[in-house]
Amino acid sequence: MSKTYKFWFVVGSQFLYGPEVLETVEKRAREMAEEMSKRLPYALEYKVTAKTNKEITDIVKEANYDDTCAGIITWCHTFSPSKMWINGLVNLQKPYCHFATQYNREIPNDEIDMDFMNLNQAAHGDREHGFIAARLRMPRKVIAGYWQDEAPLKRIGDWMKAAVGVAVSKSLKVMRFGDNMREVAVTEGDKVEVQTKLGWQVNTWAVGDLVKEMNAVTEAEIDALMDVYTAEYDIATDNIGAIRYQAREEIAMKKMMDREGCLAFSNTFQDLYGMEQLPGLASQHLMAQGYGYGGEGDWKVSAMTAIMKAMGEGGNGASAFMEDYTYHLEAGREYSLGAHMLEVCPSLAGSKPRIETHHLGIGMNEKDPARLVFEGKAGPAIVVSLIDMGGRLRLIVQDIECVKPIMEMPNLPVARVMWRAMPDLATGVECWITAGGAHHTVLSYDVSAEQMKDWARMMDIEFVHITADTTVDSLEKELFLNNLAWKLK
Repeated sequence: MSKTYKFWFVVGSQFLYGPEVLETVEKRAREMAEEMSKRLPYALEYKVTAKTNKEITDIVKEANYDDTCAGIITWCHTFSPSKMWINGLVNLQKPYCHFATQYNREIPNDEIDMDFMNLNQAAHGDREHGFIAARLRMPRKVIAGYWQDEAPLKRIGDWMKAAVGVAVSKSLKVMRFGDNMREVAVTEGDKVEVQTKLGWQVNTWAVGDLVKEMNAVTEAEIDALMDVYTAEYDIATDNIGAIRYQAREEIAMKKMMDREGCLAFSNTFQDLYGMEQLPGLASQHLMAQGYGYGGEGDWKVSAMTAIMKAMGEGGNGASAFMEDYTYHLEAGREYSLGAHMLEVCPSLAGSKPRIETHHLGIGMNEKDPARLVFEGKAGPAIVVSLIDMGGRLRLIVQDIECVKPIMEMPNLPVARVMWRAMPDLATGVECWITAGGAHHTVLSYDVSAEQMKDWARMMDIEFVHITADTTVDSLEKELFLNNLAWKLK
């Protein structure tokens, strides 16, 4: 589904220390990159010990045009004069992390002398390097800690995943089957601005084109996909024809998306011309393979689903299209119930999903659609919404705690997730609405709020985080200051 990404380790130094020191710096840098790579989600490749303006500029140009390079990580083993970094950094188009570390863990009491000091002065070099990025007002991630310790490596790994989200975003294509649901505001947006800012190419294909592709799907292709469904899910319906029809839809949509290089798609129940069923199981199984989806033509949440899946564990984590449906307002047990008519990704499932067929009383369905039914798993998660504020984009993230649904809901034939919104349901809802959050979100167990903050910083868009400590007053002040700040950008 995605490229094999890697990150480049660029180390700063200078000629002042002589060739022996530079040889030691390079040797150590190679060792560090090799050892860290063993514990990071993506390879860290040593590239250069940069000593001149030209070396830095050249490596930045190379990184910019290498599609497999998802970002650069810099470190200054010795003192690296920061003026020589300017020409390179001002042209850098990839995510940038400054790792403030040093080769040795401890100061060697009996060995430390001026030779040791000249070689091991990352504390000196990283401050000089940090200044120039601050002076240039560059978006960056600063991580400090010892390069063999788990905590900084975990943070670097999380940052890498956010940077991969940027790489996916910059080349993302979204296939829209028809337009968005009529008269809905939040699923609208400026596609030109989004492509300029985030890189997304969002275009429409006629539903008739999909129907034509569906008609060309063979019975053998459907048989093969039915074997996959049988292996992955419990069949809980006698209506095998409905499942085979979903398989036909899935095969056709996948062929069209793969042919066009699209990683995300949207559709709407208001535009099913020539189709018997709204894609339910078809959309769910495509999401399980890493494709993004948005209901009612919501191309923004479709793209964000694909990006957050790519940012998750193994490059296709537990992130899914979600919709806030209804609340449980019992005092002391306040929860949100999230679901959708048919399309929730099984990556959220707490147990093996069931394939069921039921009537769908909305839209233009001629026959009962097949869909996966399951309960979401318990655990901490986030919900994410990208909205168009007119002139800028705002990314809203809310911390939530998913729970095993407190009731069975035997007559609700859809996949569902129940959660406790932070800081509490009422305050959380007020904050979400105040910020303009959409009813469609991406719910993720794998991607953290900090990673989404990193992603928003890399993309240069506004970030709003609703946490256990957020109040309506504090959020209103934050939004007011954000409005002022973004008007000045």
